[in-house]
Amino acid sequence: MLDFRLLTYFALSTFLIMSYVVHNVKGVNICMSGRATSCEECLLIHPDCSWCSQEDFGSSNTVTSRCDYVENLKKRGCNKAFIENPKSSMKVLKNTPLSIKGSGFTQYDVIQIAPQRLSLDLRPGAVTSFGVQVRQVEDYPVDLYYLMDLSLSMKDDLDTIRNLGTKLAEEMKKLTSNFRLGFGSFVDKNLSPFSYTEPKYQDNPCYGYKLCPQCVPSFGFRHLLSLTDKVDRFNEEVQKQMVSRNRDAPEGGFDAILQAAVCKERIGWRKEALHLLVFATDDVPHLALDGKLAGLVQPHDGECYLNDKNEYSASTKLDYPSLALLGEKLAENNIYLIFAVIRRHYMIYKNLTALIPGTTVEILDQDSKNIIQLIINAYNSIRSKVELTVWDHPEDISLSFTATCQDGRPRPGLRKCGDLKIGDTVFFNVSVEARTCPPPSTRHMFTIKPVGFKDTLEVAVTYNCACDCTRDTEVNSTKCSSIGTYTCGICKCDPGYLGAQCECQEGEGSSMYQTLCRETEGKQMCSGRGECSCNQCLCFESEFGKIYGTFCECDDFSCARHKGILCSGHGECHCGECKCHAGFIDDNCNCSTETDTCLSNDGQMCSGRGTCVCGKCQCSEPGAFGDTCEKCPTCPDACGTKRECIECRLFNSGRLADNQTCEKLCKDEIVTVDKLETDDQHTVLCLYKTEKDCVMKFTYSEHASGKSVLSALKEPECGSPPDAMTVLLAVVCSILLIGIVLLAIWKLVITIHDRREFARFQSARSRARYEMASNPLYKQPISSHAVDTMFNMQSKSYNGMAR
Repeated sequence: MLDFRLLTYFALSTFLIMSYVVHNVKGVNICMSGRATSCEECLLIHPDCSWCSQEDFGSSNTVTSRCDYVENLKKRGCNKAFIENPKSSMKVLKNTPLSIKGSGFTQYDVIQIAPQRLSLDLRPGAVTSFGVQVRQVEDYPVDLYYLMDLSLSMKDDLDTIRNLGTKLAEEMKKLTSNFRLGFGSFVDKNLSPFSYTEPKYQDNPCYGYKLCPQCVPSFGFRHLLSLTDKVDRFNEEVQKQMVSRNRDAPEGGFDAILQAAVCKERIGWRKEALHLLVFATDDVPHLALDGKLAGLVQPHDGECYLNDKNEYSASTKLDYPSLALLGEKLAENNIYLIFAVIRRHYMIYKNLTALIPGTTVEILDQDSKNIIQLIINAYNSIRSKVELTVWDHPEDISLSFTATCQDGRPRPGLRKCGDLKIGDTVFFNVSVEARTCPPPSTRHMFTIKPVGFKDTLEVAVTYNCACDCTRDTEVNSTKCSSIGTYTCGICKCDPGYLGAQCECQEGEGSSMYQTLCRETEGKQMCSGRGECSCNQCLCFESEFGKIYGTFCECDDFSCARHKGILCSGHGECHCGECKCHAGFIDDNCNCSTETDTCLSNDGQMCSGRGTCVCGKCQCSEPGAFGDTCEKCPTCPDACGTKRECIECRLFNSGRLADNQTCEKLCKDEIVTVDKLETDDQHTVLCLYKTEKDCVMKFTYSEHASGKSVLSALKEPECGSPPDAMTVLLAVVCSILLIGIVLLAIWKLVITIHDRREFARFQSARSRARYEMASNPLYKQPISSHAVDTMFNMQSKSYNGMAR
């Protein structure tokens, strides 16, 4: 109760501050510029405008505006007792504290939203705020209805779930002590071209089909087991089932979903339980208007058509339901729809979840082996978020929400919170504004309801549009020359009479009166859009709208438009300016202030790479794209961000190792490979060093479908430590090699040096010989020893010849 009061006090304080700012901006007096001619008109101009009903207020020589701010009226001589300034008010009628636990003796009195009932008395244009608390209690009862596609392609899935009831009950007991299970099946309408209708296929649509020669006739929907805590009966019903065969690929599953939702007594939905409808299929659904192919032109009316055999009797009479009808009936009966579909059709059903509130989608294995884990994951996802919806929203009332989730930060424009744990309490501030005044005594009622909850907050609305001074109305008053009605300080003249005291008749005119019909000297009389009569402008009628104002200077059609719509349909045109409804801004009111569409999965606005403008992200980071700028392969932080997902998903390590955090932030597909392919120019190669000094490599790319894909090596690349003996031998050999090379170089240098010296010596020697041979004073010396030797040799030669 204290939290609720604090939240409401904060909202009211914020409103008062904003009102003061609007009141004083640029010194513009919006009350006087509105040219109100009655108390009721004055109150509609702005919630800060007040009306003075005092008879002698103002000067008789000037045109006095009785519509002004309270403080201005007081300064101009209006007594406080004659000032009409009604205020909006709020009253809490029922505020039972929130419950903590859902099961047990008090399960029928479980409260998950507070307050439960309040009333508002609204003055048009004034914003009134109140707080709402929501808590998902622990151990809340669960009703789960398993709706299965029994077309021929689901035969292996049927075999897999034959003991599903027992296993699923064991897992759900870990989450709730009060669990019930039901079962139904569907195929498609037994009409051509959806099914085989030839006589030979009437009893056995699989006739002549070798892979499965025997199956049951096609049917729209069969309710096989009402919700029960006897899970063995679920197994028994599944054991009895046989598949059927239809002709086209799409199935008639939406017929079955609608019947399971609206036939609540036959299905057995409990009011005080969480309703889960699991829709298991391997193909896409037929949608509204598809039935025309079989001659079905009557739209579905959203009613229950189960016959005595618990079969959908209108399958061959009504068209398939529309998405809008389906969403309406699921929300009306507080049912969470879980699409369990194969990977190939995941994106189709993912897009459908945006159109059907309270819907999630999970990937189903080809043989449904993961169905239990799929249901557990979907349950945890549903229980981890709270989203408010509004029922019976009056057209003349605008609502805006501010969510305060577990981090304690107010988020304007957001009406949902995620990443919650069972038992967490979240707060919402709801601002309400009435745009117009409906006829007197009008009362409206609307309901605020968390998606999938039975709990509601009922809000009764009345309108504070009347002025108390109207109680003292005088008909044919002498204050109005006895030809008019005096009310709230002014005269409303009878037809044919004009003037402040009804002193003029229509058609009378003079130069004095005409001067008073010009806004300033030199301007056209009555702005060229009216005629002057008895010092008052009578504005012309226009086919485009209303012309009004003291000098006919205003109208309600000369404002900015967007796509041809005045003020974009989100504001009111007042004297050439759009007065935007709550939640919209800009000159033509086409810019929404909602920011929930700009929040990325990690809770950041536009993933921290852009700004939210008019409800859409404008990415400022080069290379960033996506609805929330979440995709950016070329961003500096791309590899770092994806690295954390690789660590937690593949190795259960890193900052995001916590399962809930990892599952929330890392939703990209991760493929492990033996070798990375980096030929694609759109693929970014990333690598990082692990704690064990290994190198982990992965690639990051964005497919044309908008899907992010990470390809990572199965194991990091780790180098083996070097062998000590090998290193020693390498060092020794390197030293020897360097020594030999140095010796060879030294030898080469010495050889070159010696050869140069020898060549120089030879050159000097040659020059010396030349000089001796050419000297005329030089005579070759003859050794005596040489002559004697020569003589002895000649003598010996002669003696020999003589013998």
